[in-house]
Amino acid sequence: MSRPTSTDPVRLTRRRRRALTRISQQTSGQFRRVRRARILLAAAAKVTNAQIALQVGCTPATVRKVRADYHTRGMRALDDRPRQGRPPVYDIDVHLLIIATATSEPPETDAQWTHRLIAEHIRRHHGVAISPSQTGRILAAADIKPHRVQGWLNRPDDPGFFTRAAQICALYQAIPADTVLLSVDEKTGVQARSRRYGTRRAGPGRPERREFEYRRHGTVSLIAALNVADGTVRPKIIDRNDSETFLAFLTDIDRDTPDHLRVHLVLDNGSSHTSKATRAWLAAHPRFTVTYTPKHASWLNMVVRHASRMSTATLIEGGAA
Repeated sequence: MSRPTSTDPVRLTRRRRRALTRISQQTSGQFRRVRRARILLAAAAKVTNAQIALQVGCTPATVRKVRADYHTRGMRALDDRPRQGRPPVYDIDVHLLIIATATSEPPETDAQWTHRLIAEHIRRHHGVAISPSQTGRILAAADIKPHRVQGWLNRPDDPGFFTRAAQICALYQAIPADTVLLSVDEKTGVQARSRRYGTRRAGPGRPERREFEYRRHGTVSLIAALNVADGTVRPKIIDRNDSETFLAFLTDIDRDTPDHLRVHLVLDNGSSHTSKATRAWLAAHPRFTVTYTPKHASWLNMVVRHASRMSTATLIEGGAA
């Protein structure tokens, strides 16, 4: 005997299927929403109610209820129906006020909004007493997360990006004969700091204890050249980051490099690297050649990666910053 056909068939558009698939794969979403999304996806694949119940860990009655709810409410079936209870403490105006605050520019003294800051702002400027936790619940219901930041960059695609990136990688892998390959860049405004008290190293049953207070010792700027072949670094403390400083550094390299060797530089597109004075200097020193990284891709410059590792391992983890 053929199995009975459900009286509430589930049909999904392409957009709804993508949305349900995304929800069903969430690891931190609401359990009810994730389970209902999986039920609907399985129902759309014409799986029986009993099989769906076994797959998602519920009863066939729950599967039938979700099917029927989707048939009448669509995607709103993922959420519970409104329930009777006491009237809300905060009306729609307060909800809109919190949402408007969370999506506005934060105060100048703070980098971004937090639930505590929003609650204090609402109380101070609008006279509404609300807790940070309640603020968070209202924002969560609106799917607004002011603590989450996603970087973006509005720039046109560079059609030559992969070609130029491949050229740099090929240089790193096969350095031309009789050539010194140098990765050069500046690191400005490095903060020199030291912790007030020494770090207490880890012991049996006790993690390492690191002091959070520190002393400031000003800032320093430097320029460095990383020899790609042997990993040696030539650093120099600088007062200014301009063409004159950069050319003085190249002059030092020219003086200390044996005459029979060519020098190939890997540089980013900083103003001191592409200025008229720098181009004139390179034209007057033909043994120097340059490969520039693509725009917004200074991470292809090995000395930049070296400086990043130095900052993390030596300055931060080592306690100097």
